[in-house]
Amino acid sequence: MTKSKIRIVFFGTPEFAIPVLNILLNNEYNVSGVFTGQGPVNVLAQKRKIKVFQPVSLKKDELAFEEFKDLKPDICIIAAYGKIIPQKFLDIPRYGFLNIHPSLLPKYRGPSPIQTAILNGDKKTGVAIIMVDAEVDHGPLLASQEFSISNFQFLKLQDELAKLGAKLLMEILPKYINGEIKPKEQNHSQATFTKMFTRDDGRINWDSPAQKIYNQIRALNPEPGTWTTWKGKVINIPTCDVGYPQVASLAPKAPGTIGKIGTDIVIGTGTGCLILKSIQLEGGKIMDAKSFVNGHPDFIGSQLE
Repeated sequence: MTKSKIRIVFFGTPEFAIPVLNILLNNEYNVSGVFTGQGPVNVLAQKRKIKVFQPVSLKKDELAFEEFKDLKPDICIIAAYGKIIPQKFLDIPRYGFLNIHPSLLPKYRGPSPIQTAILNGDKKTGVAIIMVDAEVDHGPLLASQEFSISNFQFLKLQDELAKLGAKLLMEILPKYINGEIKPKEQNHSQATFTKMFTRDDGRINWDSPAQKIYNQIRALNPEPGTWTTWKGKVINIPTCDVGYPQVASLAPKAPGTIGKIGTDIVIGTGTGCLILKSIQLEGGKIMDAKSFVNGHPDFIGSQLE
């Protein structure tokens, strides 16, 4: 079957899904409809004049199911859609539903695999393409590819994994359609599950080691954000670096104490120190740390809680 003859229905909403939808369209696959919410995919689909469907609930919206059947999909592709696909939808396309998931399944199933990998200090992550079944991120594996996390923050890593997932999909999709790739069941005994992070998860404990706080800041920005308090006010800390040994040896030893070494604004932690890069006082804009200190010279020598 040629690419233009394969009828694809795409499910996705946020920025992560954009490279996947783009690569399908740019490679002349026939995307006959897009199920989405309010977000970047909706904008792109309308720009490319693709039928857009925005059901609040796939389970309860019978009209959405009838519209889906009318599209006569051969296969469906999911990238960060955020809703459970009911079995009656799964039963329609002859090649099933494929999901592009940003982790090396079965590790990190659920809603926050990228953030969790960074938060845990993992050295590598990756993408997995699986067949969708009735359980979350549970279906048989078609392909996966590793990726080095490096010092990426969440948004940058998300962007890299989205591009990697799109490229991997292009490599395996024709082989899967032609029966050259056989699904392989995941090792469910090794499955780990992630959670939705809340504002409480972003509160910084300065008694923790510098590396742990650094991972927390990289993982949880821009949402839900990482924060602390200063003189009774909440301050957000969007970016920082781990203090290199020369800085750490001169940094304040008391966790949460702010110092200045040369031009660097540093914060003591339970082990080592952090170099503050940006800061946001509640109700204000994000500022680089040096500009903030110029406006708040009493910040140096004070204590974060």
